[in-house]
Amino acid sequence: MTFARPDHISDLDTLPRMPAWVTSTRAETIEDVAFLSGAALSHLHVVLGREDVPQALLRERLALRAAAACVAFSGRPEREAELRDAVHLLRPGDLPGPAGETCLAWRRAVERPVSIKALGRALPAFEPGQIAGWLDTGQGMPVARAAMVLAAVLTEAPRSDVPALILADIALAKALGWGDMMPLLATGLKRADLCKQGDDLRFACHRALISSAVEAVRLAADLVRRAAHLKTVAPKLRAKGAGNAVEMLLTRDAMAPSALPLPDRAARRLCDRLVDLGAVRELTGRDTFRLYGV
Repeated sequence: MTFARPDHISDLDTLPRMPAWVTSTRAETIEDVAFLSGAALSHLHVVLGREDVPQALLRERLALRAAAACVAFSGRPEREAELRDAVHLLRPGDLPGPAGETCLAWRRAVERPVSIKALGRALPAFEPGQIAGWLDTGQGMPVARAAMVLAAVLTEAPRSDVPALILADIALAKALGWGDMMPLLATGLKRADLCKQGDDLRFACHRALISSAVEAVRLAADLVRRAAHLKTVAPKLRAKGAGNAVEMLLTRDAMAPSALPLPDRAARRLCDRLVDLGAVRELTGRDTFRLYGV
């Protein structure tokens, strides 16, 4: 597999930036906050339409952030690094634990395009008919639909914060015409917001989506630059199978060398070479069982 070198790396700086007034304007009414969240989501929609945005990688990074937010809601201490470990250190037959289950749910929710069948893998505790019923609860504009789904799930299953937030993001994605779910609400909401109803919940969701859409755009811009650099250095790699390895790194939040399509020693050398070239980062700080990502 070959990668074309971008003709003008500086062109990546033209990824549209979120207007400053979206974050600087203080919204006091639901009409104001709805206007700002609509502007933020519209801008994110434009960014997601860019071919240079590594969509799968962006979704995985957002899923990790959402998982970390949900774990924090539950009062557990695990953060993003620990959640990566909880998933990547699993061996066949191991139980991931509560934090690992949360991380796996979010990862599975973004693995495939939005569908009831795909959600069955992310939320195995619920029947497909129940999931479909909750998603059908949402009516009206996109954020209102998401808020209604969130409230419906938490009313029927009060301790199901993770499924509720996943399904609310699914409802939002469907209403916006996105084929894939982008984890947004969990990172913007506060724990107390999950107890709200009606206009109060809609206001909280609008407010949450302003901040999370802004952060998603910033993350997308960062990943565009990092992905472009990785594609630029890819032709320098001589290892057989390096092209496929680079392609995998462009779509995954993190990978162990053993997961790459190379012999173990060659995979470790390739990862170290990419770190030396500034194309990927070692994400753990450990000497053993390292994880690498763009």
